Parts: sequence; structure tokens; C-alpha cells
Amino acid sequence: MDYGIIGNCKSAALVKKNSSIEWLCLPQFDSPSVFGKILDENIGGSFEIIPDKLYNINQKYIENTNILITYFKNKECEFEVIDFMPRYKKNEKYHNPPEIIRILKPIKGKPSFSLNYNPKLEYANGETNSYVKDKFIVSVYNKENFDTLYLYSNLDYVKILRGGKFDMTKDIFFLISYNEKLIEPSIDSCANEFDKTKKYWINWCERTPKFSFYNDIILRSAMTLKLLSFDKTGAILAALTTSIPESIGEVRNWDYRFCWIRDASMVIRVISKLGHRKIVKDFIDFIIDLVPEKDEKIQIMYGINKEKKLTEKFLNHLSGFENSKPVRIGNAAYKQKQNDIYGILMDAIHIELLEFPLDYDKKEDLWSIVKNIAWIVENNWQKPDKGIWEFRGEDKHFTFSKVLCWVAIDRAIKIGDILGKKEKNWIEIRDNIKEEIEKKAWNKSIKSFTQFYGSTSLDSSLLLMEQYGFIDSKDPRYIKTVKAIEKNLCYNGLLYRYKNEDDFGLPSSSFTICTFWFINSLYKIGEIEKSKKMFDQMIKHGNHLNLFSEDLDFESKRLLGNFPQAYSHLALIDAALNFN
Repeated sequence: MDYGIIGNCKSAALVKKNSSIEWLCLPQFDSPSVFGKILDENIGGSFEIIPDKLYNINQKYIENTNILITYFKNKECEFEVIDFMPRYKKNEKYHNPPEIIRILKPIKGKPSFSLNYNPKLEYANGETNSYVKDKFIVSVYNKENFDTLYLYSNLDYVKILRGGKFDMTKDIFFLISYNEKLIEPSIDSCANEFDKTKKYWINWCERTPKFSFYNDIILRSAMTLKLLSFDKTGAILAALTTSIPESIGEVRNWDYRFCWIRDASMVIRVISKLGHRKIVKDFIDFIIDLVPEKDEKIQIMYGINKEKKLTEKFLNHLSGFENSKPVRIGNAAYKQKQNDIYGILMDAIHIELLEFPLDYDKKEDLWSIVKNIAWIVENNWQKPDKGIWEFRGEDKHFTFSKVLCWVAIDRAIKIGDILGKKEKNWIEIRDNIKEEIEKKAWNKSIKSFTQFYGSTSLDSSLLLMEQYGFIDSKDPRYIKTVKAIEKNLCYNGLLYRYKNEDDFGLPSSSFTICTFWFINSLYKIGEIEKSKKMFDQMIKHGNHLNLFSEDLDFESKRLLGNFPQAYSHLALIDAALNFN
């Protein structure tokens, strides 16, 4: 997965190591793609810079920014491609238009190149036609929907569309915009956008604590999580992409451009440790707006604009990532019942109230949501559900779900203490949940907590029992569970989520977050040297920019699954903080 991510908290793009833009949705994260080559090599669409000679290519971010530079160098010539999406404060609001700016800068010699500018709007589902106008190129889709894309440059537009050859004798710019610009862009205006965006990201990084160990990789992960946040509503995306498979040729291909309550709340748990108040505040506002009524049922996930219906569809005209079908948009999991989300959300609310000051009215809103969640848990914790891994088969009494029901009531009690409120039956409910888990989830024969009641199957999510305060790290039962998971779920230094058969057969790739959870658990039970050694090995599996996807192939260590994955980066940060 040799891509870098650029973005501005409205949308984002994936830029390949050779500078090809191969994934971009406009005007926002979950819009139809305008470049989608990552999902179909032939028809997906891309924006490629094609040098006329062989070059050594290197790619990195400008330090402490999300501005990406791709360097091209050979004996005679050298140039760089700068890619970013504008973001900075303007008139007390954030300026983040739905556009990409590319700046090509000659460094040595006279580089020559041609272009493949090939937008394919609406997921390439039909014909996109591009036309040269007086001051721009417009690409038009008008099959079922109507959509347009604009390209501005200081190069000849006719030559661009024809794929003609250009000599790089001066700085060149391209501005790809969802909207027609009212003021014609220039190289100077693009350079000005660059300076302001660079300053924004440097200032953002300055507000992030500095760490003695792993500072750079922590910061890159934090900036990636920031890029996956949606300014407009406070939603946090699970990942930027859809349908990148967990294993090549298999069907575990999902659309992750939504806000999972679980994933987002875990991000909040980690990002609060880094002091970034805005991300935390915006997500809490997102939740408050989602649950306006006291009887409102909380879904496991929502659209980034708070949509509650996320109908799953197939894009059969696309061949998929390396021919891995199907390509999906939408996600049927939104209908599922997953009881763990209540505890994870309640934990995030508790952190918000502990760490950050809140307006009085907002505290009242949150207290109503807390009581609502506690009521739901009280009436549902004894029922089976789909679990954290969203099994599409029959409901089961998953241990992690039960533990997080305990967390929900535990945090409700603690939130009540903060706000000077008390519900008399909550302590009893919390104790009853814990008693049942300890009785029904512990398997004496395998000396471990198990994936679900009455099972002998193990599950990496059990590693979080300590993190959420259900059990002490020195408790022999937790230590034995960690050891049992290591013995049964660890392979080639990576962790399975579980090894029992699910709706699609046996899992065949490692879930990145689970390995980081295991590293964290090793540290907590006192195996610090082993934990650090495993962490050092794990971070080598990131791509050339220290970005992680959802999964890793056990044998090749290839990055698989949707990319970049919030889950993976939040868990990396959490594990890295142990060593500081």
C-alpha cells in the first residue's frame, strides 16, 4: 500500500509513491470518487505525471505537516511534486475547499514529462467527458446524475488533455477543484495556499506533546487521525477508502468511509492524551446532535453527515483492488446490534468530562445521554449481539460486549460523581454484570476468558479487559488470558482477531490493531522488553510514510484492507506511549 494521504478534514486523497493520484472523492470523504484507479486499474481514473526518462523516486512529508513531496532524481535532472489540500484559519473559520493543489518545481536540469489527466466521476460508472474552456478544463458526467470537476494550470490545456510533452522550465501548478473558481488561480496564489497550509500543520503539531521515544511515528499517526476527522459535523472516519480487501481475492471488502461509534470513541480516548481538544469537542457535539430524544436508539455507525441509513450497494462495473470483488458502497452493518458501543461511548464521555471544561448546558445534554445509555444497557446487557467484529451470523453472548456493558455502567456512576448525580440501582447492575462475566466467560479447561459464553475460542478483544478497567493487569486470570491468546492467535509476530470460522470462512490476515493491543498487554503484565521488541518490529511493517492499513498479510507482511485505518493508528499511539 505505497500511498500517502493528503487532506483537509473535508476530503482526502491517496497519492501513490510515483505521485499518481489514485483515490479522491469530492466534495467530501463519502462522495463518489473522481479518481478511483485503486479500485480499477483500467477505468477507475487517475492523475499521473509521466517523466520521459527513468528517475529514482522518493516520497516524504514536509516535516510536521500533511504536505506530501515526491522527488524525482537522475544524473541529469531533478524535480519535485508537491501535493496538498488547503487548510488554514480564515476569518475565525477553517478554510478547507474541496480541492487539491499540485506544484511541480524543477531543481536541476530541464526535466520533461507528459500527463495522464483522466478523471472518472461517479465511481467511473459511465462516461466522463473533458472539455477545454477559456480558463480551465471541465470534466462532465451527466448519465444518471450530473457532476463536474475543474482543472486549472499554467500549462496549455489542449496539450494536457492530449497527453502532450512538457519541459519543466519554471514552477508549474495544477488546481483540481470541485467548484468553478471565481478568481482564476495562479502559481503565486497556489504558493500562498501552500505557505498558509504549511503554517497551519506546523502550528497543529506544536500543540502536540513531544515524546522522548517514537515521537515522529506518534506524530504521523496523530496527524493521520486528524485527517480522518470531518470538520462539518465532528464525525471521525474509520478509514479513507472502500473495498480494499482484507485478503487478495476474498470478499471481506467493506466501505469504511463512515463514523463507527466504537472506532471514533477509541480515537477520542487516545487523542485526548495528546491534548487536541477540538477533535474531542467536535465528536461529543456530533453525539449530542445524534441523540436528540431520550428514547433515541444509538446505532453502531452513522454517515459523516449523521445519516442513519447506510444502504449497502455493489459497484459491479469496477474490478476491485487487484481484482478483488465486490466493490461496495454503504455498509449493511449499520443495522446490527453491538452492545459494546455503549461502554466505549460512555468511556469517551467520561474522558471528555474529566479532561476538558464544558458548558453547563452541554453537561446537561450529556447527562441525559448517559442516563439513556445506562437504561439501554440495563435492559439489554443480558441479550446476545453481533460483537465487536460484526459477525453477520447468529447473535452470541460475546465476552467483550458484556465487559463493555460493565464499562458503560461503571462510567455512568463515575460521570454521576463528577456531576453530583447518583442513580441508586447502577452499582447493583454493574456488580451483577461483573459477576456473570467472571462466572460464564472464564473457561477453566483452557485457563482463559473466551470469545463468548460456553466457548473455547479466543478473541484478541479480550486483551482490552484490562485497558477498560474491568480487571487488573496483575490478576492471574488476565495474565493467563494474554498467554493463551499469544499461544493460539499469534503467528509470525502478528495477531489474528480470532481463528474460529465466521460468515466468510476462516480469517487469513492479521488485524493490525490486535497486534498493537497485544504489545500493550505484554507491557501491562510486566513483559516490557518483549513488548518493546515486538513494537519495534511492528512499526517496520508500516509503509514508506509510516502509514498503516487495517490488515497485514502473515507471510509477506503486506498492508491490506482499508487505508489508512484509524483503528491501527490509534492503537499504535496507545502502545508507543507506554515507552515514554
